[in-house]
Amino acid sequence: MEMIQEHSDLSAYLVADEAVDHDHPYVRETADALWTATGDALAYAEAAFEFVRDAVAHSGDSGDDRVTWRASDVLSTRTGICYAKAHALAALLRARGIPAALCYQRLTEDDGSDPVVHGLVALQPPWADRWSRLDPRGNKPGVDARFSLDRERLAFPVRPELGECDYPALHAAPHPLALRALQESADRRELWRNLPTAL
Repeated sequence: MEMIQEHSDLSAYLVADEAVDHDHPYVRETADALWTATGDALAYAEAAFEFVRDAVAHSGDSGDDRVTWRASDVLSTRTGICYAKAHALAALLRARGIPAALCYQRLTEDDGSDPVVHGLVALQPPWADRWSRLDPRGNKPGVDARFSLDRERLAFPVRPELGECDYPALHAAPHPLALRALQESADRRELWRNLPTAL
């Protein structure tokens, strides 16, 4: 799949906004700690991915009813769904000058029912001239997402025969439908009802 930048200028993928708030002190503190433990951009990117994947619980797996959407809240509460975890990873990457985009998939159940939009991150490291997608959603039995810049290791490879798809757009800010679902849901149960089924 050819990914399509929403903005031609890579600086758009370094911006702090209300969801990807890498100017927040807690995001900066987390980024600084990860950088101190790694010391170079490649190791940092992998450590940031693994931190969000492993240390921030996916609320659907953990049963946490809180709905988070700002990267700073995701990192401080250590909970969130895929969109929220993508915001957190994008913020950590941008905090260290690594362009990060938000991207999405449309996924279904095994019989093609109950479609839902799933959130991912793409990064373009300073030493590369292409984007690589990562899925920080969190692993569980049957899900084994890994950090890989040369071959995708996503949580959910799409199944076109079931109507699933990878959306090619690389968004600098969260898609409005995904962000609205997070912001307008009082708890996880309401969020499940509000999740977009397509973009």
